[in-house]
Amino acid sequence: MHYFHVNHLAIVASALIQWLLGALWFSPVLFAKPWTAMVNAPQENKHKSMVAGMITSFIVSLVLSFVLVHILHWAGALTFGRGALVGFILWAGFIAAPLSAGYIYESRPFKLFAINTGYWLVALLISGGLLAVWR
Repeated sequence: MHYFHVNHLAIVASALIQWLLGALWFSPVLFAKPWTAMVNAPQENKHKSMVAGMITSFIVSLVLSFVLVHILHWAGALTFGRGALVGFILWAGFIAAPLSAGYIYESRPFKLFAINTGYWLVALLISGGLLAVWR
């Protein structure tokens, strides 16, 4: 197996962008109100669960970015557009497709599906493009 240089700063930057995008996406500025109403989020221990969720979100974003940079390398994506395309393909195959069946089985609203998967679409497009060009 051929090993390649991984730009750890790019991975951290990608994870930080995903984390900040999530903070904005699920904030009152964008989708907090409809999202909260549809998921019936419990109000007790809200601060504690918010902190744990934000820490976990950043760790998950680091893992995703690390895996994504490897997939981009294997795909030979060297431009922002190619990286975003790989991000889109991964979103379609590994996020949107498998989650769609679950939302249908659970009779969840399409709007909730759109909010949750929409975040990952934007995150993967940006991260895919960034990690493709920032070697």
